[in-house]
Amino acid sequence: MPTLIINNLTKRYGKITAVNNLSFTVEKGNIYGILGPNGSGKTTTLGIILGITQKDSGDFTWFDGLKGKHARQKIGALLETPNFYPYLNADDNLEIIAHIKKINQKKFDDLLILVDLIHRRKSPFYTYSLGMKQRLAIAAAMVGDPEVLIFDEPTNGLDPQGIAEVRDTIKKIAQQGKTILMASHILDEVEKICSHVAIIKQGSLLATGTVGNIIGGDIQIEISSNENEKLQNVLTASGIVKDLHFEEQIIVLSLQNGKAAEDINKLAFQNGIALNHLFTRKRSLESEFLEITKNSQP
Repeated sequence: MPTLIINNLTKRYGKITAVNNLSFTVEKGNIYGILGPNGSGKTTTLGIILGITQKDSGDFTWFDGLKGKHARQKIGALLETPNFYPYLNADDNLEIIAHIKKINQKKFDDLLILVDLIHRRKSPFYTYSLGMKQRLAIAAAMVGDPEVLIFDEPTNGLDPQGIAEVRDTIKKIAQQGKTILMASHILDEVEKICSHVAIIKQGSLLATGTVGNIIGGDIQIEISSNENEKLQNVLTASGIVKDLHFEEQIIVLSLQNGKAAEDINKLAFQNGIALNHLFTRKRSLESEFLEITKNSQP
C-alpha cells in the first residue's frame, strides 16, 4: 500500500528549477532514501510534501488521499539542526514538543531508551554532544508515535561515532515497521540504512528502485598475473566474460550468468597461467551513483 505518491512535482525559484517533474512512490514500511548532491532538490522536495514549501505544479498524496493536518498528524520530521531549550533537560524539552503537537504525553522512557539517552535524560541540552542532540531530535520527531519519519541529512556534521549512533537509531525505528523517508548526499549511509532509493540530480529523477536493483547483481572479479597480456587474450576468447577493463595492473571483469570466480581460476590454470591476484567484489551504491549521475542528463 502506498504511503506517499509524488506525481510530476515541480518547483522553481526564478530561473532555477529546484524540483523538475519529479515522480516516485514510497510504499508502507519502506526505508526510502532520496539521494543526490547538495543542491539537487532533496530538501525542497521534503519541504513540499510537508506543506512547508509551495509547489508550482504536480501533486503528491499521503496515505491514500489524506491532505493537510490530517496527513501531518501521522508524520514526524527532522529537517534542520536540532533546536531545543539549552538549559532544559531531555524530558522537559520533549514535553514542550508534545505540547506543541497537542499530544497528551508526559512519559518519554521508551523514546529515550530507543535513542540511547535514558542515562542523560536529566542533563541540560547544552551539555550534549552533536550526536546526542541529533538523537534527541529524532526522539522529538517520534513524539505521538507517527507512522512516517522524515529525516533531512540526519548524519550531517557528525563525527564517525555520531554517524554510527544515528544510523543504529534509524535502523531500530525501521524495525518497528515505520516508513522512513531520508534525504542524504552520503552514499554509504543510504546503502547501509535504506531499502529503496531515488537518485536525483538538479531536481530530476535519474533512477529509482530497491538498493539491490540499483546496485545490480553483477559480481566483479579482480585478477592479475605475470602474463597479463596472455591472460587478457584467454579471457576474451573464453566466452564466459561479459566485459573487461584494466585498472593499472589489475584486470577487472564481470562474468556471464552462472559463472563464478572459480571458473576464472580454472581457466587460467588450464592455459598455464598462474594468478597472483584473485578478488571478488560487489558493485557499490557509490559506483552506481557516480555512473548514473555522470552519464545522465537531467
